[in-house]
Amino acid sequence: MARTSQTLPCRCRFRPSRRQRVVKDPNGSEGPTLAQVSESELLEGIFPLLPGGHGVLLGPGDDAALVAAPDGKVVATTDAMVRDRDWRDDWSTGADVGAKTVAQNLADVAAMGAVPTGLLVTLIADPATPLAWVHDFATGLAEAAREAGAPVVGGDLSSAPPGMLVVSVTALGDLEGREPVLRSGARPGDVVAVAGSLGRSHAGWRLLERGEPGRAPELVDYHRRPRPAYRQGPLAAEAGVHAMLDLSDGLVRDAGRVARASGVGVDLSREALQADVAALAGAVGEETAWECVLTGGEEHSLLGCFPAHVPLPRGWRRIGTVVAGDGVTLDGQAQGPGGWDHFAG
Repeated sequence: MARTSQTLPCRCRFRPSRRQRVVKDPNGSEGPTLAQVSESELLEGIFPLLPGGHGVLLGPGDDAALVAAPDGKVVATTDAMVRDRDWRDDWSTGADVGAKTVAQNLADVAAMGAVPTGLLVTLIADPATPLAWVHDFATGLAEAAREAGAPVVGGDLSSAPPGMLVVSVTALGDLEGREPVLRSGARPGDVVAVAGSLGRSHAGWRLLERGEPGRAPELVDYHRRPRPAYRQGPLAAEAGVHAMLDLSDGLVRDAGRVARASGVGVDLSREALQADVAALAGAVGEETAWECVLTGGEEHSLLGCFPAHVPLPRGWRRIGTVVAGDGVTLDGQAQGPGGWDHFAG
């Protein structure tokens, strides 16, 4: 995506020629495929959609972009999504996929205590992929990036074997003079707190799996487009949080990562989590609601360990305590890792 003109106000649309055959995208609309447009034509339709930013010194158009790093350090992270592994076309639109890939990357930036300064976007697609899907993806990604204040500075395009569709984002961030918040800083006595929801994404996935999305559309919407509390990351860093991470693979699994990195244990409070469970139980049942809260992935809320004497920043709530020992417990009872594992059977 680097070989394009500077970002301009949106004023173009994809215009298939009369010679292009008509196909249907996964959501039923008609239009041409990627094979029927050139790379330049594709990018001319995408880049006007994407947001810029004040920290972008040189945007798309050269071999690489130039992004300011006033702190002198750059936070960098990347995440990818694969069709039929990370999303299903009959459950999610291209715009949903675009929004989710922004969320999962910027939540990682926030978890380090940083603010976003740039996104690099890669699309690897079967040439038979409908052009309408790509346009939809770019629109959803652009909207999510703009809402988060993250400029899109470039990326890459590649063709893929039949049926393959992969999207990836690399996100850059600035610490604004703060030290990065690591997973390894938790200490016994710290307060374990969360900024954002718990279990909503997994509950939405459960409803889609059951064929009952109408039971709680708001949960399905959250699964399709998580809404992390990005600004809470820098706020927590300023408040002196000892350790922090993004809840991408489940509360117990990710709390276990903090525990291992810090050489401590994490004891979660059943009472503190009860409200999260109650918010989901009407849609999925209480037993499944507990599963969603404890092990559900793709929530992208932030988990932090704060010194006990520090008031929690507004937007954070206590859900447990850091203790001596190891692993994760719920009211003292050991918990298995659960959650998402890319390579588990």
